[in-house]
Amino acid sequence: MKELELKYGCNPNQKPSKIYMQEGELPITVLNGKPGYINFLDAFNGWQLVRELKKATGLPAATSFKHVSPAGAAVGLPLSEVEAKIYWVDDLGELTPLAAAMQERVAQTECLLTEILLRYLMCVMCVPLK
Repeated sequence: MKELELKYGCNPNQKPSKIYMQEGELPITVLNGKPGYINFLDAFNGWQLVRELKKATGLPAATSFKHVSPAGAAVGLPLSEVEAKIYWVDDLGELTPLAAAMQERVAQTECLLTEILLRYLMCVMCVPLK
């Protein structure tokens, strides 16, 4: 696919925007729903923040953006047994099935942008990757 029509422009009252590649295929796959322009801006900004956090700390990082503004950011540190119980995740084990499926899917991708967009769109649309 060389072109993807988005849900709408910046706002719902605007006509749909498009993302496209001049050469080659788009480096993304939309699994469910129809993302909007802002969804992609959030994904691109999120990628930049996560990249900088990982570079600065050497730790896995995650972020959430809402309308092109960071809504939160974190680095991955293991929880102690007490913290896991406090947050009610002590029974989850090392990886949840969804996280394991996502990790497997990401391992199959060749493009970092694809990885970030897949993770972002999976979270936004609450759909497990197969």
